[in-house]
Amino acid sequence: MVVVGGKEAAKINLLDRGGGRHQQGRCTDVLGGIVELREGVNSDARYDTRSPLSSPTFAPHQLEVLLRLTAVAALLRSPLLSLHSPPAPTPPAAASDLKIDQEIRKMKEEEVNRCQIQEWYPKFKSTTIKTIIHELPESFIHYLLDDSGPFLLPLSISNSDALPNRIHNSEDQQDYIISQEQESDDESEQPPPPPSFPELESQINESIKTLGGAIFPKLNWTSPKDSAWISSTGTLKCTSFTEIALLLKSSDSLVHDLCHAYDLCNDRNAPRPDRFFLALRKWYPSLHPEMEFRCFVRNHTLVGISQREVTGFYPMLIEKKHELETGIKKFYIENVSMRFESESYTFDVYVRTDGAVKLLDFNPWCAFTLPLLFTWPELESESESESVRGGMEFRIVESQCGVRPGLKTAVPYDYLDTSEGSGWDQFLRNADDELRRQIRSAGA
Repeated sequence: MVVVGGKEAAKINLLDRGGGRHQQGRCTDVLGGIVELREGVNSDARYDTRSPLSSPTFAPHQLEVLLRLTAVAALLRSPLLSLHSPPAPTPPAAASDLKIDQEIRKMKEEEVNRCQIQEWYPKFKSTTIKTIIHELPESFIHYLLDDSGPFLLPLSISNSDALPNRIHNSEDQQDYIISQEQESDDESEQPPPPPSFPELESQINESIKTLGGAIFPKLNWTSPKDSAWISSTGTLKCTSFTEIALLLKSSDSLVHDLCHAYDLCNDRNAPRPDRFFLALRKWYPSLHPEMEFRCFVRNHTLVGISQREVTGFYPMLIEKKHELETGIKKFYIENVSMRFESESYTFDVYVRTDGAVKLLDFNPWCAFTLPLLFTWPELESESESESVRGGMEFRIVESQCGVRPGLKTAVPYDYLDTSEGSGWDQFLRNADDELRRQIRSAGA
């Protein structure tokens, strides 16, 4: 449970408008906005966290906003704008697909380990983003995994704050008020003091300065993309240790690195790696997400390239498709094919405006790596299509109709749920009560 400015950050489920795909994220409250989605979390069920808005009254200057939101809610209730119809039933998988799916899961632990950034970065240092890697103490790993109490950021030796300073207005209602009676009852349940990692903080802050003052963090395999929404910039950009700690502690996807990295290995010997590392990667504000691509290598052969940012349509990619394909294939042959030891794997690249290709990451060839515009069965099958069987296929989003579900096409389910007892239902009831109170006050 996260406490930010006195509000609990509840885990919510996101209902996608693009065909019934559900993904998980976090939001500071019911009206907290669209959040970054965690990749690869799917369900055929529908969920409702039923997080009611609990404020009993509203200040007069808030009434106009409330009335506008009431109008929005009324539109959401309209059947013409219903966005949360049940997902279409999933057809049963073919026997061949099930067989392929079983093969996909047959990974070796050494193949997963090769994709850790501290393993591949020294070998590919000249072709990737400048990075500084720190080994994390076990005490910091315990801090990331501890979910038994309130959300506490580490005590900073440099007095940096990952959250923006709040402007308090004495006329506004406070987030919460604890009475003396409640305070005395809770004396025995005081939260523990915040942890502190002074040596690690000092080393990381020094590395951030070396990398130009801004970085984005990554553990052995994963970046905390699902918690970007909680940062003051809405991105993974960090300028201090406390900002890094906020992203890492708020991320659900990092649990994969910490607890489940070897779950799909058929020779699994340990539940987790012996050591964890934090990679600080130089932040480039001018990077264009549409120029990032995922490449699929099967049996030492490049069989597919997919646009990485599949939630948008970029006409420019259609014009440059052949040029991009040629550049990425050349980069693979000259810099990757003979240097990365695994037979099958994926790697991500970024193509700069001058055509130069930069390596971003490696991922295992397996089910928890997103195939994006492909599917794992077709990438595995030698007879799926002529292009996959005989060579390499480059896929991009070629029209608005090809846009895939993701951050830009998903909203918290509480945004859409207007049934009795839902957050919107309680919100509208409170707004109606306040409106009647204002009318009575004006008449008096």
